[in-house]
Amino acid sequence: MASRQYDTAAQCNPPQAAMAQIIGARTPGAGDYETPIAGLGFFRRESPAPPAVCMIEPSIVLLAQGAKQMWVGGEAYPYDTSRFLITSLDVPANSEVRVASPQQPCLGLVLKLDVRVLAELIAQGSLPPHRDRPVGVGVGIGAATPALLAPFGRLLELLDEPEAIPVLAPLIHREIHYRLLMSDQASRLRQIASVDGQGHRIARAIDWLKLNYASPLRIDELAARVQMSTPTFHHHFRQLTAMSPLQYQKWLRLNEAKRLMLNEHFDAASAAFKVGYESPSQFSREYSRLFGAPPKRDIEVLREGARGADVRKQRLASLA
Repeated sequence: MASRQYDTAAQCNPPQAAMAQIIGARTPGAGDYETPIAGLGFFRRESPAPPAVCMIEPSIVLLAQGAKQMWVGGEAYPYDTSRFLITSLDVPANSEVRVASPQQPCLGLVLKLDVRVLAELIAQGSLPPHRDRPVGVGVGIGAATPALLAPFGRLLELLDEPEAIPVLAPLIHREIHYRLLMSDQASRLRQIASVDGQGHRIARAIDWLKLNYASPLRIDELAARVQMSTPTFHHHFRQLTAMSPLQYQKWLRLNEAKRLMLNEHFDAASAAFKVGYESPSQFSREYSRLFGAPPKRDIEVLREGARGADVRKQRLASLA
């Protein structure tokens, strides 16, 4: 039923249909793909999938086909061709594919946001007066309006005109930021772009945590670093990320350890010590809680899945 409903919507949605053609032509198989345009990536999913752990950077995620859902702090954020996902902070989350098939893959794009561009546009004073509403976690769902879709369409068309990308892409990128500041998600973006705002200070704290995740975390020192009292810092950090600072650091450590084991062939104990754990057994318990399996078993499953995907790609290549 969901697929039939989506198909009908897609037929009535020319901007997304054109975007789906461009993205589909540049994503030969399921996966994530970079593009020649800085900050712009494509993705393709060919089957529904349960929530998978991920980190969402400050960005807008726009679907040209299919439907997905993001889980943050136990709350679901569903989006499709009529609604975009936007994040104003680096937020740990779980990404779920809801509508996708080999015949009608879930196709979409991710465009990283530039907080400096947002701040410049706000500082220029050319935006209409805006009454900021209190917002919660740093992720939201907005309406994919024609005014927003139009510059995205022009941005994607530049892929067929590579010599124009250095000149025109920055202009379109700026227009997209302007359209977002005129959208129903403007309050969320203004909260982060305002240098004197609490959201901007939490973003600075997150930047520090990403660089120093292996170091011992002292909340009072980090709060002082971003010029906030400890209670205020803790409150706003949890409000925007749906995690405490310690939980956020733990998430960063576990995901970096997973990368070390998967890509650099660290064993579990070595990865645990590398990211700041003093107890391999504690690391194993917390890893299992986040990823659903002990480190060794999880990595074995991932490697087996990657080998299977490589075999399928080779078979497809031999048939082409």
